[in-house]
Amino acid sequence: MKETVIGIDVGGSTTKIVGFHLSEHRKPQLITPLFVRATDPVTAMYGAFGRFTAENGIALSDIDRVMTTGVGSTFMQQPIYGLACHAVPEFTSIGLGGLYLSGLSEAIVVSMGTGTALIHAKAETDTDGSPLVGGEYDTLIEYLGGTGMGGGTMLGLTKLLTGVGTIDHIVQLCESGNLANIDLRVGDISKKSFREMSDNLTASNFGKVSDLATPNDLTLGVANMVAETIAMMSIFAARSFGLRDIVLIGNLSSIAPVRRVFEDLGPTFGVNFIIPENSQFGTVIGAALHRAE
Repeated sequence: MKETVIGIDVGGSTTKIVGFHLSEHRKPQLITPLFVRATDPVTAMYGAFGRFTAENGIALSDIDRVMTTGVGSTFMQQPIYGLACHAVPEFTSIGLGGLYLSGLSEAIVVSMGTGTALIHAKAETDTDGSPLVGGEYDTLIEYLGGTGMGGGTMLGLTKLLTGVGTIDHIVQLCESGNLANIDLRVGDISKKSFREMSDNLTASNFGKVSDLATPNDLTLGVANMVAETIAMMSIFAARSFGLRDIVLIGNLSSIAPVRRVFEDLGPTFGVNFIIPENSQFGTVIGAALHRAE
């Protein structure tokens, strides 16, 4: 038996949509995801749904289930185009999506959006050790907490400090920024090298701001502070479960200056930061994989 499932993640500024073809004896087939920007969640949801089905040649009669998640999904109390919507808790969606994208059976999954949520996810495994995610299978999803540090912090602080408030421009500024003009590092405060830490590790974010710091430097400093805060919280969470695998999903996971922070810190602290393909769609993928009750 084959099913077509649509997942929709309605956020504050973007709505993401994904589809799966599901069959009993085959791995779920992912339909290319997309996102749309709109400040009104209802408009965004209908717009994303219409565009997605049109671009992929999916008729309404072909769709078996519509799964929704995200803060804006609470606005959707009525069926969409006559199709009933089943709400999936966002933390459940994060855990399922992180395991599916990474192919892991257990991990700390970190959703980096406007803010950041940390999830411990553990799935049943098949006889070959591969994770069984979603459907009738049991997956332990445990919300560990989070931080207000996220994409909203980066946009807001950069706007305040430099007047630049769009992600594309922030990334451009970061490329020529110099953290030596912003952050205090271990090497700045000690002449002695410590075997257990690099001289380049941050001792204090924005602890050495130069009078000559440029907007590029300030922007990179903000991105670095947000990413380092999330990274360290993730590392502490992983240690509490005896894990090394940390899966990063959400919009921030696709931002180059943020990704570089995780690439640098992973080896230093003995963890594997994993940013899978389609990481920015992790939550909506998890929603689509969840069975309606």
